[in-house]
Amino acid sequence: MSNNGKDRHVKVLVLGSGPAGLAAALYAARAELAPVVLTGMQLGGQAAITHLIENYPGFPEGVGGAQLGELFQKQAERFGAKVEFDMAHEVDFSQRPYKVVADSGEYLADTIIISTGASPVHLNVPGEEKLTGRGVSYCATCDGWFFKDKKVAIVGGGDSAFEEALFITRYASSVTLIHRRDEFRAGAILQKRAKDHPKMNFILNTVVTEIVGDDKLTTLKLRNVQTNEESTFDTDGLFIFIGHTPNTQMFEGKLEMSDLGYIIANDKMETSVPGVFAAGEVADPHFRQVITSAGMGAAAAIQATRYLEGEESVPEGGAVSS
Repeated sequence: MSNNGKDRHVKVLVLGSGPAGLAAALYAARAELAPVVLTGMQLGGQAAITHLIENYPGFPEGVGGAQLGELFQKQAERFGAKVEFDMAHEVDFSQRPYKVVADSGEYLADTIIISTGASPVHLNVPGEEKLTGRGVSYCATCDGWFFKDKKVAIVGGGDSAFEEALFITRYASSVTLIHRRDEFRAGAILQKRAKDHPKMNFILNTVVTEIVGDDKLTTLKLRNVQTNEESTFDTDGLFIFIGHTPNTQMFEGKLEMSDLGYIIANDKMETSVPGVFAAGEVADPHFRQVITSAGMGAAAAIQATRYLEGEESVPEGGAVSS
């Protein structure tokens, strides 16, 4: 395949390289459609920055997120998928083949599988942006070891917050979980592990109102949501795990989307544009698991294959052939 822009015409173009994208690539490759995957910013998606995944079938002892992503990639490439370290910025669904503008130029695609995932939600409080990378982080696996024998706070109350909190206990001297509600949303097993851990502490009904520090984080300003009482909390690090926003900005006005910005897809992963499919967290605000994302990716590729086969069977003068 030529690298000079418009010559790059593919049957299946996959945007994103998380579990959904790589599973889609595997299935499309096995259908001999020679899919091309544009990795985006993070090869392997969010799963790749998860230290240990314990709930993906086939790995009774758990598997590292980066390792699982590498296995997905190798399997897809074995059957002919091509993974490009490239990032899409713009799409044109007005005519077939569809056009995607990426860092390296243009791609033309007969079908597109969107698996661009989601990004962490920020607190949007004073000091957060300034101190990101200077004590404020959204990835425990990436930054946890910087806080060896130091005091760390975590904002969140779901599974991700608890998983990352427990991971950070291997480095930090203490880990304090701050949550705005009076109870946590995390699963019972994770909550029990955390509550039984000697390094773990909890502050409920509380929000962070400001992140303070000059060159690095030193203090959090807190407010109790029930009493409005304000306090301060000295800490060396703050990890924020309060949810995710789907990476769908480039599809606004081009695909049907929910009020929260998720791409709307039916049970066959079909979007509002024929030949464009969506899989994984970009279209899933509910489950957001590696296994469900991978399943959606497989389904999207199967349906893309059927879509292309249907076009090939149309008589001359019908739909555009792939």
